[in-house]
Amino acid sequence: MMKTLYLCRQTQTPNSSFMTNPFFTERSYALQLDQNDPLAGFRQRFYIPENTIYMDGNSLGLLSTDAEKSLERVLNEWKTLGIKGWLEAKRPWFYFAEEIGEMAAEIVGARPGELIFTGTTTVNIHALISTFYQPSGKRTKILADELNFPSDIYALKGQIKMKGLDPSEELLLAPAPDGRTLNEQIIVDMMNKEVALVYLPSVLYAGGQMLDMEFLTREAHKRGIPIGFDCSHSAGAVPHHFSNWGVDFATFCSYKYLNGGPGCAAFLYINKKHFQKEPLMAGWFGYVKEKQFDMSLDFEHAHGAGGWQISSPGILGSSTMEGAMKVMLEAGIEPIREKSLKMTDYLIRLTKEILDKPPYDFSIATPLEPSRRGGHISLLHPTESLRINEALKARGIIPDFRSPDMIRIAPVALYNTFEEVWKVVQAFKEIVDQKEYEQFSKQRKAIS
Repeated sequence: MMKTLYLCRQTQTPNSSFMTNPFFTERSYALQLDQNDPLAGFRQRFYIPENTIYMDGNSLGLLSTDAEKSLERVLNEWKTLGIKGWLEAKRPWFYFAEEIGEMAAEIVGARPGELIFTGTTTVNIHALISTFYQPSGKRTKILADELNFPSDIYALKGQIKMKGLDPSEELLLAPAPDGRTLNEQIIVDMMNKEVALVYLPSVLYAGGQMLDMEFLTREAHKRGIPIGFDCSHSAGAVPHHFSNWGVDFATFCSYKYLNGGPGCAAFLYINKKHFQKEPLMAGWFGYVKEKQFDMSLDFEHAHGAGGWQISSPGILGSSTMEGAMKVMLEAGIEPIREKSLKMTDYLIRLTKEILDKPPYDFSIATPLEPSRRGGHISLLHPTESLRINEALKARGIIPDFRSPDMIRIAPVALYNTFEEVWKVVQAFKEIVDQKEYEQFSKQRKAIS
């Protein structure tokens, strides 16, 4: 039943009860939504910073008590077992990356062996592109997009240079007609006979648009082009079906909606049809597991996503992921998506009712259709987004700012409430009414 309900919401415009309820702008309505929230209990398992409304889980998720426990356990294993922890820990460190990959497989629709917990997002991009970008004949170009996260573009340009080619000629960036969103048909139309590889985000990091990965994968394959995705801004907020869709490869971080902690390791996905391909950024942890300590100088890679591991995993820094995944799996990715959509529906509706008219003049950069947005909403102000963002933080509300004019608000299903969404919108209104933003500098800080 839950899956059917999710699919309905994916294909329709927002239709929550508050759309027709005349009292949806009242605080009492938000409290009613919280009272009826089946995921409400998970909030108690997270450390919410004191006197804070935390709406930045799309940048760094919060610590759960479960993640804290798995970190403490692994730290104690190191203290009591020393090197024996590689095979004798409760979850042996030697197999930690594979086992966490198996835990996370269901939230992205990966089959056994296709997902590994390893590296960092950009390192994984390099590892994957080095394998899948094989320019030959007229097919020499990588197709990406102009709204992608800069680190992804840096990696793509570097990989093109490593092949002895010029990124200014070989990197195609699909344009954003409105400067905020991408058009999938434009991307497909650019999949010509010169394209050797397509690499795109699942959700745009700034505006929050979600691309139709299944459609793009199907169209790329019709043209004989492999395609991969960076799912850092969707994993943990949106269910995916990598294997059923035929996605060739993907990577995503673990510290946003997955709540693994700052700098926690990333995930790397390889469709099983590519297990025989050679990992060109080879490292000893990608060796066939049972032979890894043979110490052969000839690289024999594991035939699975594990073959693309490079170095020994950072066990302490990644130990939180075991507990974080426990919470995620207990809640279920489809119920998480259900609540996420309802919360962003609520935020959109309140914004349109209260903030999109003078003197507030906010607009929404994120697509309004549920099937076209991820887990956050980006609000725009024509002149004062940066200073309004600072005023929110001074009130104990944690959003984030993306230059030049976006304030991103991410109500996370596992630990945010509908009342908090209501309070955030009221804060926007009061900040403008009282001109609180005027006390802040127009200079952006190093981290915004």
